[in-house]
Amino acid sequence: MVNDSAVRSERALLIGVPAVALLTGLVWLLGQGLRPVAFLPDTGASWYYWQLPEPTAWTRLSAWLGYAAHQIVSWGLIWWAQTRVRRYGRGLQPINVIALGANLGFVALHLVQTHVFYDGLAQDVSIFSSQGSVVLLLVVVLLMENRRRGLVAGRRAPIPATVADFARRYHGYLFSWAVIYTFWYHPMEVTSGHLIGFFYVFLLLLQSSLIFTTAHTNRWWTVSLELLVAAHGTLVAVMNSGPGGAWPMFLFGFLAIFVITQMHGLGLGARARWAILAVYGVAAIAVYSWRGLGDLHEITRIPLVEYLLILPLILIIWPIALLARGGRYSRTRSRSADSGNSA
Repeated sequence: MVNDSAVRSERALLIGVPAVALLTGLVWLLGQGLRPVAFLPDTGASWYYWQLPEPTAWTRLSAWLGYAAHQIVSWGLIWWAQTRVRRYGRGLQPINVIALGANLGFVALHLVQTHVFYDGLAQDVSIFSSQGSVVLLLVVVLLMENRRRGLVAGRRAPIPATVADFARRYHGYLFSWAVIYTFWYHPMEVTSGHLIGFFYVFLLLLQSSLIFTTAHTNRWWTVSLELLVAAHGTLVAVMNSGPGGAWPMFLFGFLAIFVITQMHGLGLGARARWAILAVYGVAAIAVYSWRGLGDLHEITRIPLVEYLLILPLILIIWPIALLARGGRYSRTRSRSADSGNSA
């Protein structure tokens, strides 16, 4: 039975999104007091600019210990929910309130850590690890949603059920790592790019906090989270390179995935889907007519990367999923035997 006295998770979502915007504004406001750092010169795409030129053991430990604590708590809450809660409900449960409070507490901790020590994980790991974690998250979503919305125009890819079930069962651990690792990778700087990124990360933390609620699986909410990466990538590209930069590749690349895959899980009619496809095509041709139609091919780069990564991901997950299923089967048989013997 549904507990009607509980706070509906959808209502918590409606409150949570404006709260995330306010939290991002608070990060900006407090960030005006950040001490100035004499950053080293930018050396290209593989260099992360916002890091101390002379890190210390304390600046490194502050970031890694904060990240580790946040990660362990998050994984512990997921494990608890999967072993104790198990069922989805419309109302917020105690685990959701605890998760919201924990994530808010670690956001505050990272904010303090930035103001005192500044550095994030970027001092010790590649920028491509942070970017790659987000790409991996997006690819796993494509894989595990294949059964519900298909992969191409609503048609399902032949992904083994064992792989899809494993991804759906354990995706929370991977997504938690991707989001929290990315969060602690960056110091809580207040450039436009950082603030947009933190707003997106806060929304993803909100999503993870609503585990085992109907809001967590609301298809309009989840596809909005997928689409926000298009807005984030486009805005950051404009801010970094101006109107002549690579922003159309990010905008039309991520929107291509929406047109090919994501919109087919929203229950839209055929006319609506054709209309979206037409608007997408006209907009892409209009923009590249201005920039040069010879560059139109670049909008295929992001979709190709994501779709091509599905196959190696299946090959990695499949043996792990089979081993996990075998382990669960053995434990089930063992419990059944013990019950029979005790009887």
